[in-house]
Amino acid sequence: MSTVPQAGGAPVDGVPPLLARILDDAALVSPGPRREMTDAVGAYLDARGGEHGELVGALVVPVSRLQEFVADLVRRRPPEPLPIALSVDTGLGGVPKALSLTSARAALLATGTVEMPAPHDVDSVWLERVTEFVPDDVVAVVEPRRPDADGSDDWIDGVKRVVGHGCRPKLRCGGDRAGAFPGVTDVSRFLAVVAASGRSFTASIGLQSAVRHTDPATGFAHHGWLNLLVAVTRALRSVPETTTSEGDTERRGDGPYEVDPADLVDAVRDALDATDATALAGEVAAVDEATARRVRAHLSSFGSTAPADQGAEMARLGLV
Repeated sequence: MSTVPQAGGAPVDGVPPLLARILDDAALVSPGPRREMTDAVGAYLDARGGEHGELVGALVVPVSRLQEFVADLVRRRPPEPLPIALSVDTGLGGVPKALSLTSARAALLATGTVEMPAPHDVDSVWLERVTEFVPDDVVAVVEPRRPDADGSDDWIDGVKRVVGHGCRPKLRCGGDRAGAFPGVTDVSRFLAVVAASGRSFTASIGLQSAVRHTDPATGFAHHGWLNLLVAVTRALRSVPETTTSEGDTERRGDGPYEVDPADLVDAVRDALDATDATALAGEVAAVDEATARRVRAHLSSFGSTAPADQGAEMARLGLV
């Protein structure tokens, strides 16, 4: 057994708590040519069975291809249910039927989340419909849409409404046009709201590299997954935990903290702007196990079109 401390603090073998199951395979919902189902599922299974397989979480499956996915699993007969995240691309009306199908195939798959984009004017009525359709044992993940401008108060208000209804907000981290995803200003405010609320969030497939960088082909500045991990860690250091009389720590990602989100923005902005991978990796590696579990209670996962490549980069940085 390894005795080398890794990210998460404890001497462990394999993947530390901070990174366990952090990568959702989003190949089936990625932009570009349509992936063949059998190829996508095969690559997902290979990644889970590979050297860094414990990094890999759920396979994101669009509702429009759910029956095709189930048919592929029937042929494969996996030894245990595969974890999936349902991505709603057919409207809310298709959610009950999709969940009924997944429930009937519980021996093949396990649905942990149902992800959907919100309308631009996301309101309480729409969010109530979401919570009615999605059962209590499945997490509703909602992506509030945002205008093509950084610093949008309307978007942040939408994030607050999503959180207030007990849903998990999704943070878009990439796109093929200017303004398609939030910059440092909006991400700072998003993370501050989520950290102050005590809720978790999911990040999209835009986090393709460890650190913030500029794409030479488009000139767009993209966020890094190391930046996001460090930003969440710093935000939580500014959020006090509550300890019961029995000594148990409460509210790790399951309810509001008594803190103003505005007080957390500065704590995360520098982390999002950083481009020194070695320094950020060192800060992540120094996180103790208790803090690591608290961070992951907020940052549930992020999407990846190539989990094996992400695993190799994490290994190169000494994190796994």
